[in-house]
Amino acid sequence: MHSETADRGECSSVQFWVGVVVTGIGTGVGAIVLMTILRLVQHHAWAYASGPFLSGVEVAAPARRVVVVCLAGIVGALGVLALRRFTRGGPGVAESVRRYDGQLPSLRTLGNGVLSIVIVGLGASLGREAAPKDFGAVVGSSFADRVGLSPAQRRVLVACGAGAGMAAVYNVPLGGALFTVEVLLGSLAPRFVLPALATSFIATAIGWLTLGNAPSFVVPTMTTNASLVAWSLIFAPIAGVAAVAFGRASAWARALELRGLQTVAVSIAVFAALGFASLAFPQILGNGKNVVDETLAHGLDVQLLSVLVIFKFVATIACLATGAPGGLFMPTMSVGALLGGVVGRVWGSVWGVPQEGSFALVGGCALLAATTQGPISALVLVLELTYRTDGVIVPLVIAVVGATLVARALEARLATSAPGARGARNEITSIG
Repeated sequence: MHSETADRGECSSVQFWVGVVVTGIGTGVGAIVLMTILRLVQHHAWAYASGPFLSGVEVAAPARRVVVVCLAGIVGALGVLALRRFTRGGPGVAESVRRYDGQLPSLRTLGNGVLSIVIVGLGASLGREAAPKDFGAVVGSSFADRVGLSPAQRRVLVACGAGAGMAAVYNVPLGGALFTVEVLLGSLAPRFVLPALATSFIATAIGWLTLGNAPSFVVPTMTTNASLVAWSLIFAPIAGVAAVAFGRASAWARALELRGLQTVAVSIAVFAALGFASLAFPQILGNGKNVVDETLAHGLDVQLLSVLVIFKFVATIACLATGAPGGLFMPTMSVGALLGGVVGRVWGSVWGVPQEGSFALVGGCALLAATTQGPISALVLVLELTYRTDGVIVPLVIAVVGATLVARALEARLATSAPGARGARNEITSIG
């Protein structure tokens, strides 16, 4: 088990810093390979040559849409059963960092990562970042074991590799590093910050070779006004409550113990329902990035926003309940953006409408911060994902701080009333 004092003085040896460089390089290369696999799966499954994932889904024939999503359920269930049978089990990446000094079941972790990429490409409502996070963590753990680093050093390398995986696929080197230290390691101490920064920047720079160096979201220039500031004050507690609900539902879904044929049956049923639902609402498929894109750029009809926020929430929890591996970073942002869009439209009828996308941006950032209890990393991640939203930093900070505090207080109260319940904190760092 990990001792916090064991980290002190452990992150300065030459071998450790060689591990930082190796982990950064390995994670960057792994991110390129995994994203290439994702594109191949998406383009072949949905029969489109270029453009965003959602456009490929929308032009697919109804029968193809249902069949492909059902295939995701079958592949996911059989993959999960195979990994349980043929690989050694153990903690996920986040738990291994917090409780087991970075000890990982490498084969199971890599298998979960590859499986998550395949099913996300086939339409699962989960995040693509789970695979590079898994891969980066395994690179760090394997190097530490091979050269005989201490448990404390292995713990830091595993966390750095996981954060670097997120940094590489979303082009967020600073956000990935802060995610490492604030959410995974739980400390902003310099001994953690420096290796986290180095690993994330190396992995991201390598990712630029094929993944590009552009923001994930292209948004218009945003500015702050009194209406948006007032709305942020009102929205913050709403986001805090939603974060606890999302985190606890995710924890419940992760904890389900489906076995054997039950896994296959439930997975097929869930993904078949998801496929049929996508005939009317294709936006619920995939990790949710395209939904955030649309909501940030020009907004969606309020009726569609209201439906999608519920459907995306349910779709993500249902996919997790099948045992399918996958991330929750972008699904969390998409639910937050949709929720912000809904509440923002209501607010706009009371006190004018600033740029409609600003509601979604603040909503996505607030829900992400409150769910992870990582306000600093959430803010920086959103700024890096967009490049052009520093003009709304004041409402962003208001909503992030307020939502995080409300979620923390509500979790504390729920933990006191039901000590055995799993909380929402850091749920998006769980990788199955």
